[in-house]
Amino acid sequence: MKLICTQSELNTHLSLVGRAVPSRPSHPVLANVLLTANDKTQQVSLTGFDLSLGVQTSFPAQVQEPGTLTLPAKLLSDIVSRLPDGEINLTDEGNETLVTLTCSSGRYQVRGMGAEDYPELPAIEDGSVAQLPVEALIEGLRGSLFATSSDESKQVLTGVHITAEADGLEFAATDGHRLSVVQTISEDNTREAEFGVTVPGKALRELERMLQTNGTGAAITVRFDQGQLVFVWEGNQRLTSRLLEGQYPNYRQLIPRQFARQMTLDRRQFISALERIAVLADQKNSIVKLSLNSVLQELVLSVDAQDVGSGREAIAAQISGDDLEIAFNVKYLLEGLKVLSTTEVQMQFNTATSPSILTPLGGVKMTYLVMPVQVRSP
Repeated sequence: MKLICTQSELNTHLSLVGRAVPSRPSHPVLANVLLTANDKTQQVSLTGFDLSLGVQTSFPAQVQEPGTLTLPAKLLSDIVSRLPDGEINLTDEGNETLVTLTCSSGRYQVRGMGAEDYPELPAIEDGSVAQLPVEALIEGLRGSLFATSSDESKQVLTGVHITAEADGLEFAATDGHRLSVVQTISEDNTREAEFGVTVPGKALRELERMLQTNGTGAAITVRFDQGQLVFVWEGNQRLTSRLLEGQYPNYRQLIPRQFARQMTLDRRQFISALERIAVLADQKNSIVKLSLNSVLQELVLSVDAQDVGSGREAIAAQISGDDLEIAFNVKYLLEGLKVLSTTEVQMQFNTATSPSILTPLGGVKMTYLVMPVQVRSP
């Protein structure tokens, strides 16, 4: 193998595939990245695989002699990330276990392993196929991933449930305390399959990162069967993931259809006030109380952190319905507000103990349901 590539390209793609390399591999070769140099396409392909999540990326290089080998992912990435900008010569001199990297500042040798023991990424030949718009996918992931659960005992909730229908995609994520549902409208009617699958949050975070780095194409192809899903897009970029088993909750029935109270306010002002009040909220229990005043048309945010202090902020809001006092986990409110990009947001309420809904005014069609916190009166 003999090739020349840029430090920035190699570093970027190593960091992408490195996230699929397990920290405690079940087999030594899985601690490596698979590197394939193709002299016909003048491309270098890198692969990381932990037997559940697989990432494969490609980038252009001057490939003088083709070859395939595996190299220690962390060591290689640590070296390449510290090399100066410019060209890197990579060669194995006919010895597939010892690779030499030469750059303007010096020369490094890294010992790898043969590629024969490296497992192949899953390929789905007979499963269902769908074409998804890249922009819609990024939009849906941004609006849902933050609401997934980190509790591995509720494994199905650690993923995002993606439903594809004739007119678009729906992304849903919940951790049992809040629920985010994003609907994206698709103008592309070439979808071959309608489906509903639950994909691990870890895999989708990597997909989002890859699309933001290398997702210039208009569409992404999704292939899936009973237990596996593969995303493929421009430039032979590929991400494979197992699907989460189990029935995803019927989240649509959780969303109230009618509300007694409604509030519209500036999103940035709301975020700023919450961030200030959160300093005190974090000292005790992360709870912020919202008081809606329909006469003064203002929202009062307050925190009473016992033995620490208290805080109060008032911001203008358009409020309809009776006054209400309701409390939330401040983190849940902030995370939902920060994934939105609209100037104004709307919150809808019924009672102090029933779910509230946060939605953007304009922009992406997103519904963010948050369960209130019951606060005992002193």
